[in-house]
Amino acid sequence: MNKKEISDILEEMGTLLDLQGANPFKSRAFHNASRAIEGLGGDIGDAVAEGTLRQVKGIGESIAKIITELVNTGTSPEYEELRKSVPEGVLQMLKIQGLGPKKVKLFYEKLRIVSLDELEAAARAGRLASLEGFGAKTEENILKGIQAFRSRGDKSLYPAAEKAAEVLLTALRKDKGVIRSEIAGSLRRHKEVVGDVDLLLSAKDRDRTRIMELFTTHPDVQSVTGSGETKSSVVLKQGIHCDLRIVKDEEFPFALNYFTGSKEHNVEMRSRARRRGWSLNEYAFSRLEDSPAGRATPKIPAVKNEEDIYKALGLSYVPPELRENNGEFEAAETGQLPVLVTEKDIKGTFHCHSTYSDGVNTVAQMADAARKMGWIYLGIADHSKVAAYAGGLSVDKVKEQIKEIDALNERNPDFRILKGTECDILPDGTLDYPDKVLALFDYVVVSIHSSFAMTEEAMTRRIIKGLKNKYATMLGHPTGRLLLAREPYPVNMERVIDAAADHGKVIEINAHPMRLDLDWRLCRYARNKGVHIAVNPDAHSIDGLHDVTYGVGIARKGWLRKADVVNTGSVDEVLALFASTRRS
Repeated sequence: MNKKEISDILEEMGTLLDLQGANPFKSRAFHNASRAIEGLGGDIGDAVAEGTLRQVKGIGESIAKIITELVNTGTSPEYEELRKSVPEGVLQMLKIQGLGPKKVKLFYEKLRIVSLDELEAAARAGRLASLEGFGAKTEENILKGIQAFRSRGDKSLYPAAEKAAEVLLTALRKDKGVIRSEIAGSLRRHKEVVGDVDLLLSAKDRDRTRIMELFTTHPDVQSVTGSGETKSSVVLKQGIHCDLRIVKDEEFPFALNYFTGSKEHNVEMRSRARRRGWSLNEYAFSRLEDSPAGRATPKIPAVKNEEDIYKALGLSYVPPELRENNGEFEAAETGQLPVLVTEKDIKGTFHCHSTYSDGVNTVAQMADAARKMGWIYLGIADHSKVAAYAGGLSVDKVKEQIKEIDALNERNPDFRILKGTECDILPDGTLDYPDKVLALFDYVVVSIHSSFAMTEEAMTRRIIKGLKNKYATMLGHPTGRLLLAREPYPVNMERVIDAAADHGKVIEINAHPMRLDLDWRLCRYARNKGVHIAVNPDAHSIDGLHDVTYGVGIARKGWLRKADVVNTGSVDEVLALFASTRRS
């Protein structure tokens, strides 16, 4: 190990001791030793070999021993033991700007927050404001810091990429030379995680230089990695890579189709064009010189938009979300493409939290916000009692909440608050509340929040057993994944979906942008099995209700129609469906 690596380890050990609440003199000794090693002249290996470490100010006997172990073996038992004492996610929180050991220790001890995703959820829900010295501004800064940290990787969550793209596109559209403009790439296809942002616009040749300069000098641009008249590439301050392409307006439909992708979809499009004797690229259709012998090459039709391209190839228009070469061509040539659900179809949602558990807004405030969004119902599903870290409800609190909801519904007959719970599926597959309590609710979301380290077989059995409970209505965030933060727990989702179909249960698409779970790749399987899907925001605040937008995008990508999505129905239709799930 070199001097820098050892200095970093000593600094980390001091921080770990801070997080443990160790004697401040001991932790300070490691911080001081780190700085001493960092400023040490010469090679650290020589100092160890010559036995001169103790001569360095700030290096005592015990720390000298650790440094010697690190130099000679690359590790130290004391360092490894210290690392095991603190969850990895707690250390990750320290990478957020403005967060030091004292604050992170407070999160860990007072709120049991042990990962970056939990910190983000707590900040969004307003839970950090309950701590002394914290307020809304602190939470806002923490969220900004988390966003900046996450964006440093190669991938970004959909909302971050979408926001960055919209800001740039809005600025570019103000230029009088822009004729047409769109977001392309995986963002337009509504992938849950986006590698980079692709922007496309059409303009006359004389306007390109000015528009490109507007793009590369935008305040959100951190650096320019490539610049030209037809394409420029930048890195945004959020860490997101972004490309802008400018084409002639007659080329725009072809470029939009090509740069939307996916690669597999484009390959099939070109293949189908070739069978007609045409070449298809990002600029136009053209005749093939080596068109199939003995066949007359059809005349190339005029193309004004993407729909014309698909029509020319004998296909119905394929929505961008479906362009993954996953059966869309077969459906498009036979008129079997689904009419996809839209956000306008949504009439309410079910998986939402209030101040009764870990939400930041009251039941009444959440309902009022939902009504203002044009919805006609809202389901409140606060945590069950085992989720003490999230303010899980005792049975007495359940009855208190139900009484409040009944009173609110009586005062507001034009809007319905549905009574639900997010009830934990315990490790043995039983539910956290007894049946007599579950029977009090209009619906029950069953979810897993603990004991993730099970085998795939055990986890699958656990979830299926939970779903078999008579009062279970729907499965929440089915795989427990947190995008760019936590992998799904091992589970055979096909078997879970089969069980949901057998027992008439609903599965949610958790619309929180860090979850987007059920995965879109499984939505079509569930639809074909006859399983209804609920698009739920898992909202812990009024703002969180708007996450339904992202869930609808995943539902569309998963080939779901209006009839497949529970929360497109009326109150009576929803309650009838929920009642039908309670079969013994």
